[in-house]
Amino acid sequence: MITGPKYKIAKRLGAPVFEKTQTPKFALSKNRGGKRTKRRKQLSEYGRQLMEKQKMRYVYGLYEKQFSNYIAKATSKKGVVPSEMLYQDVELRLDNIVFRMGLAHTRALARQLSSHGHITVNGRKVTIPSYALKVGDKIAVREGSKEKKVFEGLVDKLANTTPVTWVKFDPKTLSGEVQGMPKQGEEELLFDITSVLEYYSR
Repeated sequence: MITGPKYKIAKRLGAPVFEKTQTPKFALSKNRGGKRTKRRKQLSEYGRQLMEKQKMRYVYGLYEKQFSNYIAKATSKKGVVPSEMLYQDVELRLDNIVFRMGLAHTRALARQLSSHGHITVNGRKVTIPSYALKVGDKIAVREGSKEKKVFEGLVDKLANTTPVTWVKFDPKTLSGEVQGMPKQGEEELLFDITSVLEYYSR
């Protein structure tokens, strides 16, 4: 997904939506004032909702069409809370789980590892980054890929890594399992899902 200069985009949105901008340096530059700092115009409600939508889309690295499909699914199904379903759908993507387990340091790399066939689900190679996982699914680095340079030294690096609570991960075997559904509130989000849904309800 080509997004342009990540640092500039993150600064415009006012949030570190890319992994490379989640640094003290970015936080300092975002909060720093000075003569060169332009005063932001007051955003309209529509503008604020649009910004929240862009934040969420960039965090998960989704094209507009993909994201719209997730929105349509979350808002059309009866008996569910749209914000919960939307959050679960994007979190349960294969590329996101690979990132959450620490097998890739960015979602972009996780997407690449998935599409190149380095990841298996329940013992079968899956090459679709958007593949929807469910509770009980087992994810692992394919045996034939463990010697690849991209995974070099990963076992040691992940020894003290703790993934999200709903994913069980074994760094020794580079494998994990989805053990529960992701819930909003378990971590601080960089976007407001309610505003995102409001944007698409117009």
